Amino acid sequence: MTIMATAENTWNTADNPEIDFAAITDLFHLADEQGRNFLFEHETYSLLQRSGAETPPKTNLLVKGSRPSDEELSAMPGDKVVLKIVSPTIIHKTEVGGVRVVEKMPEKIRSAWRRMMYEVPEAYAAMIERNPDHAAESYRGVSGEELQQAITRDIRGVLMVQFMPPDSQAFGNEMIVGIRNTREFGMVISAGLGGTDTELYGERFRKGQAIVAASTAMTNGLEFFDLFRQTISYRKLAGLTRGQRRIVTDEQLVECFSSFIAMANYYSQLNPEADYVIEELEINPFAFTDYLMVPLDGMCRFSVSKSLPTARPFSKIGNLLHPETIGIIGVSVTRVNFGRIILQNILANGFSPDDIRIIRPGLESFEGIKCVADLGSLDVKLDLFVVAVGSEQVPDLVDEIIASETVQAVMLIPGGMGETGDSVDRADLVMKKIDRAHTKGDGGPVFLGANCLGVVSHPGKYDTLFIPDAKLPKLRGERKRNAAFVSQSGAFMITRLSKRPELDPAYMISIGNQNDLTLGDMVHYLKADPDIDIIAVYAEGFNDLDGLEFSRGVHEAVIAGKDVIFYKAGRTPEGKTATSGHTASLAGDYMVCESCVRQAGGIVASTFSEFEDLLMLAQRLHDKQVKGNRLAALSGAGFEAVGMADNIQSDDFSLTMARFTSATSSYIHEVLVAKRLDGLVEVRNPLDINPGADDETHVEVVKHIAGDPGVDAVVVGLDPLSPAMRTLADCEMQRYDFNDPESIAMTMPALLSGLTKPVVGVVDGGQLYDPLVAELMSRDVPVFRSSDRAVRALAFYLEGRLHAERLRSNDRNIS
Repeated sequence: MTIMATAENTWNTADNPEIDFAAITDLFHLADEQGRNFLFEHETYSLLQRSGAETPPKTNLLVKGSRPSDEELSAMPGDKVVLKIVSPTIIHKTEVGGVRVVEKMPEKIRSAWRRMMYEVPEAYAAMIERNPDHAAESYRGVSGEELQQAITRDIRGVLMVQFMPPDSQAFGNEMIVGIRNTREFGMVISAGLGGTDTELYGERFRKGQAIVAASTAMTNGLEFFDLFRQTISYRKLAGLTRGQRRIVTDEQLVECFSSFIAMANYYSQLNPEADYVIEELEINPFAFTDYLMVPLDGMCRFSVSKSLPTARPFSKIGNLLHPETIGIIGVSVTRVNFGRIILQNILANGFSPDDIRIIRPGLESFEGIKCVADLGSLDVKLDLFVVAVGSEQVPDLVDEIIASETVQAVMLIPGGMGETGDSVDRADLVMKKIDRAHTKGDGGPVFLGANCLGVVSHPGKYDTLFIPDAKLPKLRGERKRNAAFVSQSGAFMITRLSKRPELDPAYMISIGNQNDLTLGDMVHYLKADPDIDIIAVYAEGFNDLDGLEFSRGVHEAVIAGKDVIFYKAGRTPEGKTATSGHTASLAGDYMVCESCVRQAGGIVASTFSEFEDLLMLAQRLHDKQVKGNRLAALSGAGFEAVGMADNIQSDDFSLTMARFTSATSSYIHEVLVAKRLDGLVEVRNPLDINPGADDETHVEVVKHIAGDPGVDAVVVGLDPLSPAMRTLADCEMQRYDFNDPESIAMTMPALLSGLTKPVVGVVDGGQLYDPLVAELMSRDVPVFRSSDRAVRALAFYLEGRLHAERLRSNDRNIS
């Protein structure tokens, strides 16, 4: 799967007649001819004029060395003008005195202009010497008078701009809007609190309040406006905070966003008709004067359009996951190496030895499996070929694989293929060989990895992990499995399974360095698998534009009714640095990634534990109906009931406590009367049903609460330490043994299997109660070891399901 294979044209000049793309292209062409990959500010304003946006302020470029007349200097409307330094190297003009407001008098303008031509280079040079990171590339290693002279040479003049005072100087009355071309997700639009402190706002405000972002290929002006309405910026601009009045209409904002999105999608790598790609277009800020959106500063960078990568025959992932024949190279006959462990695991998972071939010169068979000298000696074609040799052998072996035309899919186990600086050249060589093969015939074989820890495919009856069973016992054989786990880190994947064996997905796919097959390819393949309800993905980075393709695959999977659970490593600058060494420097901008995946309908986990919890919930609750976020909570432990209610809200999610109907309250009261608990328990939500409540009480109360039309989900504490509960395994005292047919371990799963609403259990106790948890999990009851963790995970899951249903509803309405 590549962008070429699935991208639909998200631009259409007929849909955007107000945008003069030809004139905008001329602006880029003129700058390109002059050797520039950017527009000056006045050219950026010209671009805005041709984009259908509201008219920007009038401008006049005072070219260095020119002598404009008094009439020319006085021609601007108003009593004041703004002077801005014009230089290709000075981005933050305000910080170096490059922006000044002066009276509109020729002598005042000339004086300020002359001062700026000397003071700005001095200030910029001083800034660079204090912090060399501010230096443009051409100024690196230059200092003192030489640096000032270089800065002066680059100044083109001063831009005289019409002064348009904003309606208000209050916080939040400036807005930033921008589009940029990201390596992983293509064109992205962002908007939020503008001005010189934009970066500070983004750091200090909680997620989604200061600024929001979305893929322009997957949104439109109205949808992005709905996202923007969640920000502080919108509340300020719309007059929704104390002491504020509205200063812009919703229609203006939608029109602005629509224009930026249309330009992004036209000047995109995905548009073969565009000569140029907008790398970055930013207006910071838009101010507001008498219901006009006024750009006060703008910048635009562009590049020449390039061709898209070669298409991969990703349908051959089917051969990889459901092979009828498997070959392997790298099996030692004298010691237990990785290849030998892989062979043992393939056999242990039920794959027929008659359909395996070992590439091993000089042997006819090994442990009853046929051996051949090389690929050219094969008597069958291979659906899957596992490469478990050193990385230095891989380039030549890839040539042999491609030339033999005997292999559909290849699994590259070895590392040393791009993770380090020393191995980048080897990885590039291999990728070029594979890409060339994809241009011929049926596209040649697909390659998984390199640096792939292996794959477990229960439907394909094989396991190629190079971890021995003694280190990682697995549940083998036929059983219901409805999840696929795709991980860029094989270690992350196997440690999740080691800690949480109840996850036990149908597929465990270590994708490694993505030298060929990508995360986007995998999601696009799995979205059509009728036996997979949940796709869980751990990512450290995406190949070029594969983040967009991944997001499109997530969206299509969600529309098809699947849950997608996602974790992205490299969320901080330090984390991003750490991922670079492990996955060949694919880590990207986390905020953009999170926004695009959420936009597509994925449920984004923020911690490893959250990821595990969400995957476990999705496996057991996927078939349940989620209609809202009204929670009912009950427990025999008072602290637990209160703790559930205390955790229904955070910065990232919000639940409400359901109100029981009178009928539900009556039913619960009857149960309590029958158990002689009515004098100890007040019926309310959260419900403390007392430590004297036995197994039957828990089950009956859950049944009545789940039947309440005002309840959307239930969290129930199973009170393992209560003397009234049967919660111990193989206990000599029968009254505590959960193997009793009347125990919670037997009766609660039977109840939940017939309910349509999500119910989550909590077993807050020590290791003594691990068998109870395992028993309930084996019967598809989602169980947590603390109530706060249960409520948090359930809240995230419900929120994700509700968002997915909104996307499906929108899709049905469009269809």
